[in-house]
Amino acid sequence: MKKLIWNTFKHSPGVFSVALLMAGSAIATETSPKNGESLNQNLLQANTTISSPLEIAQVFDSRPMPMDDPSLTPVGFSDLEDGEYMDQVTSVTQLSDVQPTDWAFQALQSLVERYGCIAGYPDGTYKGNRAMTRFEFAAGLNACLDRITELIAAATSDLVTREDLAVLQRLQEEFAAELAALRGRVDSLEARTAELETNQFSTTTKLNGEVLFWLSDTWGERAAGRGTPQSDDDKTEATLAYRVRLNFDTSFTGKDRLRTRLQARNVPNYSGRDLTNSLMTRLGTDDDLDDDFAIDKIAYRFPLLNGRGQIELAANGYGLDDFMGPITPLESSGAGSISRFGRFNPTFYRAPSDAGFKFAYTLNDAIKVTVGYAAPDAEDPREGRGVFNGGFSGFGQVRFEPNDRLAFQAGYVRSYHTKGDVNLTGSTGGFTGRDPFGGVGTSADNLNFEAQWLVTNGFQLGGWFGASFARPEDDDDTDDITIINGALTLAFPDLLKEGSLGGIIVGVPPIVTDGGDDDSLKDDDTSIHIEVLYRFQMNDNIAITPGLFVITNPNHIEDNETLWVGTVRTQFRF
Repeated sequence: MKKLIWNTFKHSPGVFSVALLMAGSAIATETSPKNGESLNQNLLQANTTISSPLEIAQVFDSRPMPMDDPSLTPVGFSDLEDGEYMDQVTSVTQLSDVQPTDWAFQALQSLVERYGCIAGYPDGTYKGNRAMTRFEFAAGLNACLDRITELIAAATSDLVTREDLAVLQRLQEEFAAELAALRGRVDSLEARTAELETNQFSTTTKLNGEVLFWLSDTWGERAAGRGTPQSDDDKTEATLAYRVRLNFDTSFTGKDRLRTRLQARNVPNYSGRDLTNSLMTRLGTDDDLDDDFAIDKIAYRFPLLNGRGQIELAANGYGLDDFMGPITPLESSGAGSISRFGRFNPTFYRAPSDAGFKFAYTLNDAIKVTVGYAAPDAEDPREGRGVFNGGFSGFGQVRFEPNDRLAFQAGYVRSYHTKGDVNLTGSTGGFTGRDPFGGVGTSADNLNFEAQWLVTNGFQLGGWFGASFARPEDDDDTDDITIINGALTLAFPDLLKEGSLGGIIVGVPPIVTDGGDDDSLKDDDTSIHIEVLYRFQMNDNIAITPGLFVITNPNHIEDNETLWVGTVRTQFRF
């Protein structure tokens, strides 16, 4: 009889576990230690029954015990003094540190009271969270094997029988190839996991990036403006440019974020005097063609007040659109509007900013309030610069979302532009509105109102209106001038393919409507911006956006010929 049992266990390393499983015990699934735990809490519960070969295969595991590797000697091996052995108990209630709420209580109760093969320590404890030594494992296994031998010899009808073991042996032989394949896959996964853990980039930082290929050109005569006459020639050629961004997002608590962005780009700025001579032709992102790779953004944000509040501190590269966030679906420079004006209200979101802070608070499910302060030259220690003595923007905004289809946003920015660095329109309107007082320090009150309505799942209607009231700081006798701008946006989410986006933008770039006492600064005519684009989402990582925008009466001058800007933007995300 003993020889039969020995041969059975010799050829079936999982029989012991299966036998206990069929008798009503629980089998714990071994997992890799995590955060100091010896076993994962994701375990098979007590009284599990086997109903398929796959479940049988899950029980077998011929991997070596962790103690086979001297470097993996479990914590607590030296906890026992020499000669301190475990004593057999007859009831689980004899173990003072075992409670009915413990996850393995039923399994331990069965092994102690039904099989009588689990021992405790002389002090009446079980020490269930302690790592097991090889000697303890051998003693427990021997006691349970002796008990199983007795049960088989008795051949009782309600416990394990010789026929049961024969069935298990045949199943193991029949599925030997599958079991070997499963063991190989598990070993392979363990090796790959170990390699990833060893070579991972960081435990706290995630890397994501974006690359844009931007093909573009303009058509039409060079516009008159800022002392440059109109030309009867098309001054631009087709260009192929790029932008690369790498974002390193680091979290120290799981709820905060430190963002560091590296960027390089050479997208052309078409507004030059020797090109279109109009700020209205600028693309959604452009540069001075220097190709430099630089730190584009550094900012840290963290929650407070039970997650209803948020503080964000920025040291570089933050515009007011980063602090407050427009609600238009076309605001992204890589996936939204192809033009600089079409992204959002430029007189509001492009007020002076580079570094600063914000505090946002969610009052309820519908209302969120944001306030903050930003400065464009916070790092400059010269007189008239720095955080508080140079240009600045003090801002506040309220967002109201009564449901998941409607959103409204209203905001105010008090801004100051230092002498020689005045740009009231974010370089999107006429030249008069950008710097109306000839370079002197200028302050402005800027208002913004936005709305978005998801009419259907495939159509979203929205737009914005902005107004700025500006005055020179060195002349109290000069009246304010008024600059307005606005746009109507039509978005078509998931057009033709899920993830794609169609868009139409019709608007008026910033225009001076009230030019002071004598209206000498007023723009005489009105330019209209008309833009059409379609972002085709090829897959999760690649999108292609052909687009075209048209400017009538460029620079708000009726005599200027219409300008056309066409682009094909390809976005790669990873």
